Order: sequence, then C-alpha cells, then structure tokens
Amino acid sequence: MIVIADDITGAAEIAGIAFNSGQEVRLVIGGSAGSDSIAEKATTVIATDTRSMSEAEAVAETSRIASALHLPSSTLFKKTDSALRGHVVAELVALMQAIGYRRAVYLPANPSKGRIIRNGIYYICEEGIEKPLAETAFSYDPEFPARTSSLRERFPDAEANCIIMPDAENEADIQAIIERYNDGQTLFAGAADLFRLSPNPSLIGRGKITSSQEKTDMQGYCPPPYKGGIGGESLLVCGSTQSRPDAFGLPVSAMPLDIYDGSDNLKPWLDDALPKYANGPIVLSIPYHHRTGKAVAVRLRQLTATLVARLFQHHSPSHLCLEGGATAFAVLQTLHVDSLQVIAQPAPGIVTLQADNGLIITLKPGSYPWGKKPLLFSCSFQK
Repeated sequence: MIVIADDITGAAEIAGIAFNSGQEVRLVIGGSAGSDSIAEKATTVIATDTRSMSEAEAVAETSRIASALHLPSSTLFKKTDSALRGHVVAELVALMQAIGYRRAVYLPANPSKGRIIRNGIYYICEEGIEKPLAETAFSYDPEFPARTSSLRERFPDAEANCIIMPDAENEADIQAIIERYNDGQTLFAGAADLFRLSPNPSLIGRGKITSSQEKTDMQGYCPPPYKGGIGGESLLVCGSTQSRPDAFGLPVSAMPLDIYDGSDNLKPWLDDALPKYANGPIVLSIPYHHRTGKAVAVRLRQLTATLVARLFQHHSPSHLCLEGGATAFAVLQTLHVDSLQVIAQPAPGIVTLQADNGLIITLKPGSYPWGKKPLLFSCSFQK
C-alpha cells in the first residue's frame, strides 16, 4: 500500500492506522521519494508538503512523485486534510492523469472525530455542538481560511474534473461509498476514516491487532517495546494556530513579538529558550495570530525550524514532539531527517516514530486536540 499525503502529520496519522493493523510502516519525506522508497511487504507513507506550496508547485511535486514511483492504481491512497485545506482538486487531477484513474472520490469527513458532511456542508462537532466549518477556528487559518462550509463552493471545479464529493455522517455511509466506487478505476482520497475503512487487503485484521506478539505472528515484524512520552529529554514545538502550549504544564518559550512582526534576529528567542531548555523539557510556541497569509506562515515556520536546529547544537533531545504539519515538515528538513519507522501510536492521530539517527519523534496534527489530557509521561525505549 502506498499513501501520498499533503502534509507530514496527516501522513503520520495514516501511518499510525496501518501500524495498529499489524503492518511495518515506513514514512518517507517527499523530497527523497523515489522507486527505492517503496518498502517491500510494508506500507509506505510519503509525506509531502504540497499543502504549503503554491498550486503550481503542488501539482509539479505530485506529478513528480507519481512518475518516480511507477504506481499501480490499486495500491494508492491520497491523504488530504480533514478541514478542506490544500490544493485538493489540482493534486487529484495530477494523480488521475499520471496513473490513469477515471475518477476520484474525495471524502474529507471524519465521523469518528465529529467531522461530517451533510447536504454538501462540512460540520465539526465542538463540545457537543455541530458547527459549520466556516464558523470554527479554521476560518483563521493563515493559508486556507475556511470562508465557506460548502464543499461545492470551496471546490467549484471538482465535479467537472470527475471528482465526486459525497455526504458522510457515519462509518456506514463511508463503507457504502467504498462499496459503490471500489472498481479499480477510482482514486480514493480523503481523511483518516476513509483510509481505515477502505478495502485494502494489506491491512489484515484492521483495528484488531494490539500486542507485539500478535504482530510478530501475523507479519513477521515486531516493533521495539515502547513506553513513551514527554520527559526530561524532550523538546515540544507547537506550530499550529490550534495549539495550546499551556496545556502541558511545562515552561513555554514563545516567539518574541518583534520576530513575529518582521525581525529575523533569533537571538532574543534563543536567549529566552536556552536557560529553560537547560533545566528540562520546554515548549516552543507562536502565540500571535494577527498576521495571516502564505508568506507569513512560511516565514514563521522556517524561523521556528532554525531555532530548533540551534537548540540541537546545544543539546539534542531524545524526544522531539512536533505539532502542526507544515512546521513539522520544516523542522525535519532542517534537521536532515528523511525517513522514519513507526514505533507507536500513543493516541489516535498522534504517532511516534524513530529516525535513522535514533531520534524519537512524535507528530500530531494541529487540527486535532491532544485528548482529555496531554501525553505527559517519561520516555523509555528498549531495543
């Protein structure tokens, strides 16, 4: 099974689902993706950063990856954002043309997380109340603000390009959609629930395999025993507008306002972060939201990635926790991490991986909450 995702935390979310189904899972950073990226007898998830690119750049990168991998259509799933962000239509058209699909089913609904589509309108359940997407915090997204809750208004050219956007309010709806369009000529694209329920024969016993011994028995693969989380050797980076850095109960080093407003001098931020980092785990955050737009978002995540790299020069953590896909991608590129192995899924959507250099990395989408309680536990891995 091959998955192409438009951001790294979405890729990690899918990797976690495959991992929990007994698969060995490899996550590859998009720029290094090629035919040698495909792990035999494993699920390969390719994390691109196309959501943060221009539409033309996203199409070019999607086409490059599809051509480089020589993908047969029956093995591909396209992971997209569950809040309608990204260059969805353009990327799906590029994949259909490159691989030869007749059509695509685009289903960003995630009923398991209270995200549904009813009569073409996208709703998110917050504290038991259904809200149209445009009435949630996603309306403030710096790159893809939700100005409408209607899929047809958000993607007016979808149907003309043979992209079907059905309603889905529960898992039964998703399963019915899969059964209707599972003809080998349809590209399935969307959120995690669609992948989890898709009829992929490589994910045997989906959702039922829980122990390392069961995984060994079925797949010949046993991940290292894991007790993990945020402890004394951890660095947390909150790079999403949805982040709540105060939820961890840890010291927070926030980007200074001068840097946020245009200064490229990282010394004030480094001077604030280093003393806190010397005494234990800290959280890096960007607490401001008054500037929006693609250029602003790109600049802020690159500055954050540079600061992380400078902190690594002083002390490399054993555990790096990254919240927010675009920021996570920038940080990993700056640290020259291009391939990771999934070793645990502490919670749905939150995935822990190990880089080739041994660094433990936990990735979390910015658009989902941590849950009832953030993961505050000591980090311990046994090889």
